[in-house]
Amino acid sequence: MDTAERHELVSRHTEEVVTEEELSELLDDEPAPSAYIGYAPTGEMHIGHFTTMRKLADFLRASLDVTVLIADLHAHLDDEKSPFDLLDARSEYYEEAIRGMIDAAGADPDDVEFIRGTDFELDEDYTLELYRMAAETTISRSQRAASEVVRESDSPKLGGLLYPLMQNLDVRALEADIAYGGVDQRGIYMLGREILPDHGWKAPVCLFAPLLSGLTGGKMSASESDTSVTLTDDRDAVVEKIQGAYCPAEEVEDNGVLEYLNHLVFPILEQEERSLRVERPEEYGGDLVYDDYEALVADYVSGELHPADLKPAAGEYISEVIDPVRERLLDRPDLLAEAYPESHGDGE
Repeated sequence: MDTAERHELVSRHTEEVVTEEELSELLDDEPAPSAYIGYAPTGEMHIGHFTTMRKLADFLRASLDVTVLIADLHAHLDDEKSPFDLLDARSEYYEEAIRGMIDAAGADPDDVEFIRGTDFELDEDYTLELYRMAAETTISRSQRAASEVVRESDSPKLGGLLYPLMQNLDVRALEADIAYGGVDQRGIYMLGREILPDHGWKAPVCLFAPLLSGLTGGKMSASESDTSVTLTDDRDAVVEKIQGAYCPAEEVEDNGVLEYLNHLVFPILEQEERSLRVERPEEYGGDLVYDDYEALVADYVSGELHPADLKPAAGEYISEVIDPVRERLLDRPDLLAEAYPESHGDGE
């Protein structure tokens, strides 16, 4: 596989690459560059996480060394989104869920290295470098970098200010050539590109995944179950959520149903060399079959494909995609019960 082919695999289905030229140079110079993504184990994982995880299969096919950081300390530093006593349980759940998503995307999760923040973020060298960064970075700069990630308030907690500094130190500690995350992470990694060269590492190439719209319009949220499909939703729940989703006829913007098809369903169908079929009564023109997203969205915008026909098909395909992850997690009810006792514990 040549550099152009690797570049296409690594960069497809991303929102932005900083920078395209640097990525090409990296792939030219390194046979196996290192890429990392970090996840703070807070709320239950949902379909938005799946679209991000699916990219790791592309990374592996492009011969990247991939590390997934379960950022347990970050989950507590961000306004205590995860109580300290639940960090271990939620970290274990996140790793199992991520392994399931990588497997469902057609890659081997054993080819990915998993590490927790507490494995290295308490080391003396890391801590000293964090103090150096804290001494050099203003409060306003740290707040601005993390504004799309850390929960904001009129009286910010110190943990939220340390969060972006630690996230960039993670790049150094893991010796990552590529930092990958949602586009909401952009401010943090742009700060890192500025300051990491003064802290023993280079400016990383940054890849940003798009953030999917919620089912009710607007942003998807792990804390609002009606905005997303969780990985343990059964087939009926998925179909019902998609049926009630915001999906205006002939409109693409903020249309979560179309985004799920574009960034999750079609990439997996393409990998499996399958098409997407929309069933329609003969009186309305009969079934429609799509080999790629572009053809589907063209019909949707023109009005040939109506939301009433699209939604049932989308629900079925989305449910099929998450089915192996769902089974994997439901086979371990102890994980959910320990990680989220309020919603999955005894008596619920």
